[in-house]
Amino acid sequence: VVRLVESGGGSEQPGGSLRLSCVSSLSTDSFYLFGWFRQAPSGKEREAVATFRGDETVVADVAKGRFTISRDNSKNTLYLQMDSLKLEDTGMYYCAARMSATRASPFAPSWYNYWGQGTQVTVSS
Repeated sequence: VVRLVESGGGSEQPGGSLRLSCVSSLSTDSFYLFGWFRQAPSGKEREAVATFRGDETVVADVAKGRFTISRDNSKNTLYLQMDSLKLEDTGMYYCAARMSATRASPFAPSWYNYWGQGTQVTVSS
């Protein structure tokens, strides 16, 4: 059973920073896809933020230039460094993983088999 546990969420002002962590029960190099999604409180669909596809990082437009995805295989941990936070970054942030390779879009939530419980990020002034 794969367990993913997120942490690091909280409240921050616009322009601030937060660092999210996701600890996996399996070695992070077990995953072909391993990344971050978020869901706004308004009930919008879950959207991709950034992910590893193999050793490659793929970053969604909402995160480019502001968020950095990284991982530490020795700690089985995935990170998301979020800088220059905006009000619209508010939401529940999830890490997700898939073991097998796929040619499907790495931004499609349906291709991920394992999900964490989420960590809340609130950006407000």
